[in-house]
Amino acid sequence: MKQIEVQIMSQSYLLGCPEGGEALMMAAVGKVDAAMCKIRDAAKIKARERIAVLAALNLAFENTENSAAGAPISTTSNSNIGAGPSQQLTDLIAKLDEALGDDGQLL
Repeated sequence: MKQIEVQIMSQSYLLGCPEGGEALMMAAVGKVDAAMCKIRDAAKIKARERIAVLAALNLAFENTENSAAGAPISTTSNSNIGAGPSQQLTDLIAKLDEALGDDGQLL
C-alpha cells in the first residue's frame, strides 16, 4: 500500500492508498475537502470533528440516494466495487476511523 499526503481544510494528512488508486483517492479527498469547507463556511462551525461528521453524513446520504436512483455509487478504492450499500458504509466508517486516529479527533 502506498502512502500519499493530502490536504483537507488546509490540514495535512498521510493516507494509505492502494497502488494505482491515487486518482480515485485524490477525487475522494477533493469531495471531502469541498464538503467540509462548504459546511464550515455556511454554518460557521469551528470544530473539525463536527464538520467531518456532517460532511460524512452528507456524502453517505448522496451515495445512498444515488444508489436508490440506480446510479453507481462512487468509491475511493476498487476493493468494494460491487459491494452493497451496507458494506460500502462499513468501509466508509473504517476509513473515517483510520483518518481520525487513535484519539478519535482530527486535530
